[in-house]
Amino acid sequence: MRILGIDPGLRVLGWGLVETSGSKVIHRANGVCKSEGKELAARLLSLYEQLTEVCRTHAPDMAAVEKTFVNRDGAGTLKLGQARGIALLVPAQAGLDVAEYSPNSVKKVVVGVGHAEKRQVEHMVRLLLPGAVPAGPDAADALAVALCHAQYMQSAGRLDAALARAGA
Repeated sequence: MRILGIDPGLRVLGWGLVETSGSKVIHRANGVCKSEGKELAARLLSLYEQLTEVCRTHAPDMAAVEKTFVNRDGAGTLKLGQARGIALLVPAQAGLDVAEYSPNSVKKVVVGVGHAEKRQVEHMVRLLLPGAVPAGPDAADALAVALCHAQYMQSAGRLDAALARAGA
C-alpha cells in the first residue's frame, strides 16, 4: 500500500511517499512543490499542477494531509487553508481516500511527543525510514504525515481491510 503524505504550504508544499509491507514501512520518494507566480490564483494553480504530477508519477493508493493550525495571523491562516484545499483536492480527484491529522498527532506518532520541533521530526523520519533523505523540512513533515497514517492503518487491521477493498 503506497501512502502519500502531504504537508500543505502556500510557498512550499511538502510531499512524501511510503510503502507498507506488513508492519514494515519503506521510503519510496519525497519532494517539494514550490509555488510560482505573484498572484494567489497563479500560485495555487502551480501547486495543483505539481501535486497532480506527483500523484500521476507515483500512483499512491491513499493520501494523508496535515491539518491547518490557526495562528494569530488570520490572513496567513486563510492562505494556508487555500493551499490545504489543493492538498485535499488533488488526491481526491485521483480517486484516493484522504485522511487528515493534526500536527500534534503526527509529531506524537513519529517523535513520541506532540510538541516536537521540526528538526526532531526530520531526525526521527531519517531513523524510521533508513536511506530517506528528505528534500527539506516540508518533505520531512510530509513523510511524517505518511508514517502517521501508516501507523493508523496498521492498528486494528485497517491496512488489511484497505488492501482487500483495493483488490490487492
